[in-house]
Amino acid sequence: MSTSSLSMPDGKCRVVVLISGSGTNLQAFLDAAASAECDYTVEAVISNKADAYGLTRARNAGVATDVLSHREFSDRESFDQAMIKVIDGYQPDLVILAGFMRILTPDFVRHYSGRLLNIHPSLLPKYQGLHTHQRVLDAGDSEHGATVHFVTEELDGGPPVLQAAVPIESGDTADTLSQRVQVQEHIIYPLAASWFAQGRLKMVGDRAELDGELLPRSGKRLD
Repeated sequence: MSTSSLSMPDGKCRVVVLISGSGTNLQAFLDAAASAECDYTVEAVISNKADAYGLTRARNAGVATDVLSHREFSDRESFDQAMIKVIDGYQPDLVILAGFMRILTPDFVRHYSGRLLNIHPSLLPKYQGLHTHQRVLDAGDSEHGATVHFVTEELDGGPPVLQAAVPIESGDTADTLSQRVQVQEHIIYPLAASWFAQGRLKMVGDRAELDGELLPRSGKRLD
């Protein structure tokens, strides 16, 4: 994908963000998009929970919001198909998962293949799934971090794009570790989205490619 292929007349990448909660990563995107130099615009924020505070963040930024409760659907498949209709109404070039606490169906993932990003609080491929901060502490690791990755049908198994590490300090708890990892998340997630918006980042098979070169299987490390 090149910037000339993006759908907005001014060449900016159209982003839709999916959330379920407070939206701290969403705020990082909203802050970045407020700059005229940003390569993308946040077109809409969609939540499966009406009380998600991230919706307030979006409204405060003048961004469109939608709520689609998964509880109103009989199964994941019908919910995801309804989500696709809502998302596609905004004609996104990129869909961002920012604390969207739903396991996505294969059809949903395939529909947005190559333009669906997530951030996971671990140095993938380590610690896929939940409770990563406590698992890192229990394992006695010396570092922890976060990974931006393309989404595939394998949970937390898509091609890594960008990682940031934090050292584990004496006396760390899951909460203190989470707070330090979140600081890095707010840096690397908008950065990876900018690479995509500039046409520099894409998914090629089971790898991420940046500037025409395949990234390491663990992704690029933030310097």
